[in-house]
Amino acid sequence: MPKLWNETIEAHRHAVREAILDATWALVAERGLLSATMSQIAERAGIGRATLYKYFPDVEAILIAYHDRHVAGHLEHLAELQDQPGGPGERLEAVLERYALICHHRERHGTEELGALLHRGEHVAHIQKQLIDLFRDLLTEVAASGGLRDDVTPDELATYCLHALTAAGSLPSEAAVRRLVAVTLAGLRPPN
Repeated sequence: MPKLWNETIEAHRHAVREAILDATWALVAERGLLSATMSQIAERAGIGRATLYKYFPDVEAILIAYHDRHVAGHLEHLAELQDQPGGPGERLEAVLERYALICHHRERHGTEELGALLHRGEHVAHIQKQLIDLFRDLLTEVAASGGLRDDVTPDELATYCLHALTAAGSLPSEAAVRRLVAVTLAGLRPPN
């Protein structure tokens, strides 16, 4: 087949997949997790049920794909902050604050059952590893500049950051989130 034909088919498949993800999320937001059916999703996305089943076996698989797309966007934004101009300490603070705010806002969207569905399994472990790697790389840069405690490895400190800042999900305000980030950063600095 000509290259243009393949690109057109891929673009169409991508557009259909995106429509399915968006339609599913809209239905779940409107009606709740247990109320969205494959028939409703197909209708909302403007496709037939048979086409929908070619892309996804069930609603859960669609929601996981939606979540993966959403998380990929967050990871991309964190990587952009990691690569922005400035010193390693400034970039680390920007990344940690953004991650904490993501955790804070995540808890305000969706239900407990939706969170239980989306925040489990191997894909979450993979996401956590990506976050720890990103944090570790920045922490290693901060260590090279002398701004990081040297009694704990950057790997351990990256895990500390991940778990400490996940607590931002239970905080009442963005101001409280920023205070948590400040406390976390203080724990990374060399002792006086």
